[in-house]
This record gives sequence, C-alpha cells and structure tokens, in this order.
Amino acid sequence: MKRKNIRRLRHLLHILRWWREHTTALRRAMAWIAKKLGFLRFLVYINPLRYIKVLDWYIIRKFIGTYIYSIALIISISIVFDVNENLAKFSQYHAPLKAVVFDYYANFVPYFANLFSPLFVFIAVIFFTSKLASNSEIISMLAAGVSFKRLMRPYMISCVLISTLSFFLSAYIIPHGTVIRQNFETMYKNKKKNTSADNVMLQVDRGVIAYIQHYDNNMKKGYGFSLDKFENKKLVSHMTAMEAQYDTISDSKYHWTLANWKVRELRGLKEHITSGAQRDTVIMMEPTDLVYSKGQQETFTSPELKEYISKQMNRGSSNVVQYQVEYHKRIASSFASFILTTIGLSLSSRKRKGGMGMYLGIGLALSFGYIMLQTVSSTFAINANTPPIIAAWIPNIIFAIVAYFCYKKAPN
Repeated sequence: MKRKNIRRLRHLLHILRWWREHTTALRRAMAWIAKKLGFLRFLVYINPLRYIKVLDWYIIRKFIGTYIYSIALIISISIVFDVNENLAKFSQYHAPLKAVVFDYYANFVPYFANLFSPLFVFIAVIFFTSKLASNSEIISMLAAGVSFKRLMRPYMISCVLISTLSFFLSAYIIPHGTVIRQNFETMYKNKKKNTSADNVMLQVDRGVIAYIQHYDNNMKKGYGFSLDKFENKKLVSHMTAMEAQYDTISDSKYHWTLANWKVRELRGLKEHITSGAQRDTVIMMEPTDLVYSKGQQETFTSPELKEYISKQMNRGSSNVVQYQVEYHKRIASSFASFILTTIGLSLSSRKRKGGMGMYLGIGLALSFGYIMLQTVSSTFAINANTPPIIAAWIPNIIFAIVAYFCYKKAPN
C-alpha cells in the first residue's frame, strides 16, 4: 500500500510541475482565444432567453398548456361526431381500420386543428387569463409595478411559437396529408371525384396553345389533341394527334407520347406536312393543369402554390384566384394569433363579478366572426373579382382595429 501511495504522490507532483511550467503558456493561449472570440459577446445581448423572466415562463406555460388542452378536447369531440356520421359509409365501402386511423384521422386532426387554431388561441387566452384575474393574480402583477404592456410580453412570445408552428404546418406538412385524406375520401367515403375534362384549351407556353377534346385523369390520357404555335400573331405550326398519353414514369415533368400525329408547318404560302404513328415530345403542361377538383389548392405546399400561380398567370389562365387566396390566407392566418390574443387579454384581464362566462361567450363570437369573415372574403375574391391579397387580409385589418380599441380600454 505504501508503494502505491508513493507512486500516486510522484504522479501528482509530476502533474503539478508540468502545470507550473506551462501555466504561463496556457494563460497566453486563453487570452489570445478570448481576444479573437470577443466579437461573439454581442450574442449574449441578443439571446431571447435573456429577456424571459419567471413571470414570463409562468404565463407561457399557462398559455401553451391551455391551448394544447383546448385543441385536444375539441378535436376529440369532433372525431366522435365524425365517426358517428361516417361509420356507415366506412362499413359500406369496406374501409380497412388501418386506413381509417392512419390515412384519414391521422390527417384529419392536424388539418382541423390548424384550421381553427385562432379559435383555440382565443379560448385559451380567455380561459386562463380570466382565472388569473379571478384569483387576483393580475391585480397583484399590476400592483407590483408590471405595466399592461409588459404583461403582454409572454403572450406575444407564445403567439410567436404558435404562429410559426401554424404557418409551417399549413405551408409544408398539412398539404401532403390532405392529399392522402382526399384519396381516402374518394375511395371509401363519397366515391365522387372529378376525373375527366372536356374541351380544355390552355396556353402552355408563350405563343403555344394546346387543346384537348376529352381528357381522362385516371388513365392520364387525352383524346383529340392539337397544338398550335404562333409567331407575331401568325400561325406557323399546327400539330394534331388522336391520343396524348402523359408519361408518369419519366424522371422529369411534361413528357407526353402522341399517337397518330400529324404536323403542318406553314412557311409563307407553302406548308410542310409530317406524320407518324407515335412520337415522344415535351409539352409544358401536366395533368394538374387539365383537371381541377374541389379543394385542389389545399394539396399544394406554399412553394408549389407560388410556382403554379406564376405558371398559370404566364399562360393567361383566369382559374388562379382560389390558389392566390389560399397562398395569401396561409400567411395572414398566422398573424391572427397576435390579434385575437390582444383582444382576449384585454377583455379578460379585469376582475369582475360573474366569472368568465360573458368573456368566453364574447371570445367565441369574435372567433367565429373572424372565421366567417375569412370565408366570406375568400368567396368575394373568387366570385366578385376582389384582389386576393386584400381578401386574405381583410379579417386581420378589421380585427386589428378591434384589438387596438380593446387594448386602449384595458386596465393599466
């Protein structure tokens, strides 16, 4: 044991001797590193967590917890009613249990939860803020020197989190789930989907007009196809084909196979005619341009919507208003949480007799009014030629005025 202790002491002395010999060099190295990384000190000041205090964490936990609880409660009730309504159809069309759970309800929940997110935010704010006010917690905060403007900070931080999540879901996640849910509904619920189109004419490129007499989306095939090319408003080429088949296995888009085709090229007073049995060609159109189904704009992600709108406008198509409304509505809806939270906090932060029943009723009325105004403004944009961006932002503008009025009347 003595030998082991002697070895340990020698080892410790060796470490101390090495540290004493190199401590100056280490200090110089650390000083150099601190000097070079000094420019990173400003990160300490822009760190958002630095401004979140105990009071903020308390309210944020209350807000987010009540929001999630209200979503879970209302969506659970919605699922019960939906199952009761559609159980007979699911049994009639022999829908598998796995498809019902994972294809339908797994995409049903996020779609409707995000759709009514402003309603859930409003209910959550009214519910837990009224409870804080009834327990005299709001009065204590204001009496301790916390201003109403300072009290709004944790509410706004919670809205940033909810709005960011809501926009990300509506712009990138939910559209993919909507495709799966709509396919399920087509197979096992309503058996109705627009799968064909007649007499379709569209501009596929600058000066290039395509026409299809009949198109079958199930087979991705069109009949009675023609393609006209114009230069300086003069017809220079006219292509016809008995059938046009879209290539679904190609690595790139816009590949078509023409059957029994003929091309007439006009060269002044002369024309050159070529024909054949089959021809592979690239035509700047795809099946989504030919067949429109109800709610199709909800199946596109925001980048796909932007690309589709740009492509259709370049073609001169007028059937893009609902896509533009959907694109702008996703952005505008993400700001609804801030507006409705301001209204809810202003209404429910004052302690009054009678509890929160009146404020909960006012909150529900305002939330449903916001959702109804969204629907009405979208309908006006589609049917009354209202600019889509204005139609999408009208509910936010109107309720922002209401929120400002409520904020001015809030307790100080």
